[in-house]
Amino acid sequence: MYLFLCLFAALFGALLTRWLIQKFSQHLLDLPNDRSSHTQPTPRGGGLGFCLAFAVTSLIGWGLSYFWPAAAALNLFPNPLNVLLVLLPLAIVGLLDDRFTLSAKVRYAVQIGAAAIALLSFGAFSLTWLPETLWVTVLMGGVTLIGFTALVNFYNFMDGLDGLVASVTAIQLGFLALYLNQPLWWLLVAALLGFLGWNWSPAKIFMGDVGSTVLGASVAIALIVPAADPGLNIAALAITLPLTADAIYTLTRRLLKGENIFQAHRTHLYQRLQQSGWSHRRVAIAYGLWTGLLAMLIGSLNGFGSLLGLIISGLLIIAGEYYLNAQPKAARPSQP
Repeated sequence: MYLFLCLFAALFGALLTRWLIQKFSQHLLDLPNDRSSHTQPTPRGGGLGFCLAFAVTSLIGWGLSYFWPAAAALNLFPNPLNVLLVLLPLAIVGLLDDRFTLSAKVRYAVQIGAAAIALLSFGAFSLTWLPETLWVTVLMGGVTLIGFTALVNFYNFMDGLDGLVASVTAIQLGFLALYLNQPLWWLLVAALLGFLGWNWSPAKIFMGDVGSTVLGASVAIALIVPAADPGLNIAALAITLPLTADAIYTLTRRLLKGENIFQAHRTHLYQRLQQSGWSHRRVAIAYGLWTGLLAMLIGSLNGFGSLLGLIISGLLIIAGEYYLNAQPKAARPSQP
């Protein structure tokens, strides 16, 4: 039955995304500019497809397990209702931002609100070595709120090449579903794969903020939902590194250069790789392999694998920077 739900999520996500391509081609076109990595007008907001596919299949699974005794063994964890309650405001504001371009203050206020709902629903992220005191509880609550919104924004920042965030997040959520025993995320992975058929290079549609913010929040939820062994949550943090390490490295690099970090730019590592001549596919595959390597390390070595993954990720960024600095300045970016 769970396999049927996943297949339905993938098919529904693919068909809905196809319909959105036709619908948004008239109302939500992303026109190329000097910061774009694409050269053709492309509709955005396609993340609505996998968001709706995930929501519908989650609610179907919840209804079956709740009202149909024969499906009581269907284990949708974490609770789909709590998850959708967190994701709904982000999806709505993301879609409005794709259409009308909302202010950063409005978007961040909604992100904080969604983070607060997640905190109330699932609790704070836990560090096992800290004592259980009131001050520690308050501190970790604050860390959870900030970390949640950071992931939401980092995944949004990294959504700049065809198939990159969709493919990497599908691997991450699949890993988290297994490693943290949260099978609900398989429905989102399936919906993402249905969407990815249209988002892979050359993309027929972009996910937009409605998709990237929901994916960042989904990974954040998976990380804060308590596992049987709290140490697993800590180890699982490293699976986000292919996206978060690039974002943090770029932010730090820009700060050290005295640049305005709130100004739009094209200096993320993945963007610079594409500008140096890598295709969209090549960058997405490279980041996917990076993610898969981390999944194997964490899954087999737990905390040590997480630490090893952090070291390897740092070395990969250094190698990437060395490679980019060695390229001729006049290198032309390749087409997808």
